Amino acid sequence: TDRKKLHTAPVGQVFRLRPFHVLVATGGGYAGYRKYEDYKLEQLEKRGIEVPVKLASEWEVALYKSVPTRLLSRAWGRLNQVELPRWLRKPVYSLYIWTFGVNMKEAAVEDLHHYRNLSEFFRRKLKPQVRPVCCVHSVISPSDGKILNFGQVKNCEVEQVKGVTYSLESFLGPRISTEEMHFSQAPPGNSFQQQLVTKEGNELYHCVIYLAPGDYHCFHSPTDWTVSHRRHFPGSLMSVNPGVARWIKELFCHNERVVLTGDWKHGFFSLTAVGATNVGSIRIYFDQDLHTNSPSYSKGSYNDFSFISNNKEGIPMRKGEHLGEFNLGSTIVLIFEAPKDFKFNLKAGQKIRFGEALGSL
Repeated sequence: TDRKKLHTAPVGQVFRLRPFHVLVATGGGYAGYRKYEDYKLEQLEKRGIEVPVKLASEWEVALYKSVPTRLLSRAWGRLNQVELPRWLRKPVYSLYIWTFGVNMKEAAVEDLHHYRNLSEFFRRKLKPQVRPVCCVHSVISPSDGKILNFGQVKNCEVEQVKGVTYSLESFLGPRISTEEMHFSQAPPGNSFQQQLVTKEGNELYHCVIYLAPGDYHCFHSPTDWTVSHRRHFPGSLMSVNPGVARWIKELFCHNERVVLTGDWKHGFFSLTAVGATNVGSIRIYFDQDLHTNSPSYSKGSYNDFSFISNNKEGIPMRKGEHLGEFNLGSTIVLIFEAPKDFKFNLKAGQKIRFGEALGSL
């Protein structure tokens, strides 16, 4: 008679999942997977073994594209906006820091409790002068990341990684009319590549920079140039990490991307921000009309926006100036015209930081 009654809650109430529970479980699982993948790659690199290129078949690409990565990316974006309890912030962010090797000593705010959600943590700013901009070389790295490939564009094909290429025209889309560009009419040519080269004796160059999830997620202007046009390609949001880039040909042409084109002192210049899984948003600071990762889009479509009007002659950008940001990590592709004596100061696979030299004359 003196026994107390035991009150139990309904099973559904006990096991009710809350957003931050899902966030912690998903993040923990992904962290372990990434750590294992990075370990395997490190072991291969230490042994000097080059990972062989094995391209995916059409059905494998179609199967991958059937995964609702856009829906998952929007859902991840929603989870990133969930405000974490103060007591949970340090454990969650510490797990992320450990997994991806984030250097918080460079962050403008080192206190982990300051970041209310993962989105704020991803888009953290750096301390002033922690990334000095190289003044000697003409082109600098627009972001932190890893150099996947660089060099001259040949036969209208660009290498995304060694041995795996994509079409220059498919990537950039049809040539923009010269009325929307500052430079004069390009000499007539037989190929799309020749049409982009506006000055005799110049060549077309490219550089691909992969931003890992632990990198600084903002990107900056790589040189002094004027942005005349924006082209937005809605598309898939497949992963762009080096392993997938070796597997899927024309990966960057499948994915959503924002192409900024214009001119610099040597002619044509372009910077393309390529989206990826869980990168639900690409933001360009001076372009308020840009909206990426919409729920629906027409396959193969793109939309253009010109920054040239009666009152404007494009958007002038200074070397090192803030240009935009990703939500998580992705890829930056530079394609530009320069004289034949332009030289890259890079090695494929090297880590690079915003402000460091890419190349010069």
